[in-house]
Amino acid sequence: MIPSPTDPEALLAGLDPEQRVAAEALRGPVCVLAGAGTGKTRAITHRIAYGVASGTYAANRVLALTFTTRAAAELRSRLRQLGAGAVSARTFHSAALSQLNYFWPHTVGGQFPTLITGKAKMLGQLAESRTLRLDTATLRDLAAEIEWRKVSGLSIEQYAASDRAGIGNLSLTQVAELQQGYEDLKDGRRQLDFEDVLLACVGMIHSEASVALQVREQYRFFVVDEYQDVSPLQQQLLDAWLGDRNDVCVVGDASQTIYSFAGAQSSYLLEFPQRHRGTTLVQLERNYRSTEPIVDSANRLMRGRPGALVLRAATPEAAEPPAAARKPAWPEPEVSRFRDDMAEARGVAQQILERERAGTAFADMAVLFRVNVQSGAFEQALTEAGIPFRLHGGARFFDRPEVRQALMELRGASVSIVGEPLFKSVSDVLRSQGWTVDPPESAGALRDRWEALNAIMNLVDQAAPDTTLRRFTDDLLERQAGQHEPTMPAVTLATVHSAKGLEWEAVFLAGLSEGLIPISYATTFEAIDEERRLMYVGITRARSFLGLSWSERGPRANGLREPSRFLTEIGSRRRPTS
Repeated sequence: MIPSPTDPEALLAGLDPEQRVAAEALRGPVCVLAGAGTGKTRAITHRIAYGVASGTYAANRVLALTFTTRAAAELRSRLRQLGAGAVSARTFHSAALSQLNYFWPHTVGGQFPTLITGKAKMLGQLAESRTLRLDTATLRDLAAEIEWRKVSGLSIEQYAASDRAGIGNLSLTQVAELQQGYEDLKDGRRQLDFEDVLLACVGMIHSEASVALQVREQYRFFVVDEYQDVSPLQQQLLDAWLGDRNDVCVVGDASQTIYSFAGAQSSYLLEFPQRHRGTTLVQLERNYRSTEPIVDSANRLMRGRPGALVLRAATPEAAEPPAAARKPAWPEPEVSRFRDDMAEARGVAQQILERERAGTAFADMAVLFRVNVQSGAFEQALTEAGIPFRLHGGARFFDRPEVRQALMELRGASVSIVGEPLFKSVSDVLRSQGWTVDPPESAGALRDRWEALNAIMNLVDQAAPDTTLRRFTDDLLERQAGQHEPTMPAVTLATVHSAKGLEWEAVFLAGLSEGLIPISYATTFEAIDEERRLMYVGITRARSFLGLSWSERGPRANGLREPSRFLTEIGSRRRPTS
């Protein structure tokens, strides 16, 4: 049941003691250290809604910040359900861009610069003008290096004097010269990239007293989710928005810092109480997602690491284990060894079929790996086994032609249809697009089209009883804007980086050998620790089953691989080699 926005106490009723402490700490600096699966999003959305319902916050003066459009859309959806739909939930970039668009005509004048959506094309043109032949991978690495420099707050001169390595055959000096050429070319074209948006917003607030006054009048209370991912530049922007005030709540988990290569610094989270006197510090350690053996594996992997929380399994199964059981009530994570990558992919496919026959739906399973290139073997193996799959980060649900057409038809119908049951309205529209109650019997494009339309139909069952067609359609359009895709009946294939924030009933964490995780170029203590945190993220995506696997040889390996050192630390049960 959704709490009434007029009943503040009802908003706190379903929270555990630690979540409730966080939700009731409405003023001053608040730092919530929230382990994986501990309900951090629930805690912060209820905190915001409670602040609004209790009269402590004016909804339009709260800014909830996160790092992806999908996460922002999820925050908005939850806040709307809790009666706090007027609260602004945005990414740092979205909030900064909105402010720049508003203030630019009054402070700078003229037309707002155009935004560059990707740097590689401009860098390629620049390299050609300097008779440099750079492949696509090098151009991508150059773009990433520009982004790292900017979010880290370094000038090109400081960057050139740093200990950063060159890229490919380019020396550090050449990389710095290309960065300067990129900035000159971009400025000459009156263009901004995404990092410039943050830099320009910080500069405008600092240099224009009227802008600072209006921005700080607009937003009085701040909440930052996934704060372990904040970069120095994003921290500068947050500080600019806050001014001399301290009503900010940050939420994060240092053990899930996996974007250091992009400038993320968990020190902002861990040192928050030292920077803000009088901080209310709350630790969420009850894991509601995973069974006890999975939680134990995660704890063993992170034992003794800075900021690591000791999770406690709080699943219903963990609370009430069978009293007379002679064997573990929940399956221990299993480690499987295979002779090569293809054998591993086929072995994992067979394990997926075993789980499906035991009652786990394909949509509740995922195969996670370290790098994108590992996907190919699993795509082949799952296809051979007749297992439907989707590539997370591949073709987007809302970009499919049948989905776009259905949205257009639903939007048109929502204007004229009033008072009709939601199921009838939506099903009538989808039937006109080819949807039927029963799926096609064969696989292929026709079945794929049906599955996409049926995913929309399934959202009707999740809607509140009084949802109108107009409200349902608006929710779909918001999902489209935030790329918040509905569940499809298929196994997910994803890199561990892209799986952060997601969860499945069964997770198969593959390719766990030295050179893949930790990755071969992770040679320093800090880089190895980043790989450890990445493994931790992969483990904690699983609810009830965790399969771990590695292969002895790659497609062109001249020697035998070794299992990842992290497997030894976890100490999981070995599955008999097939």
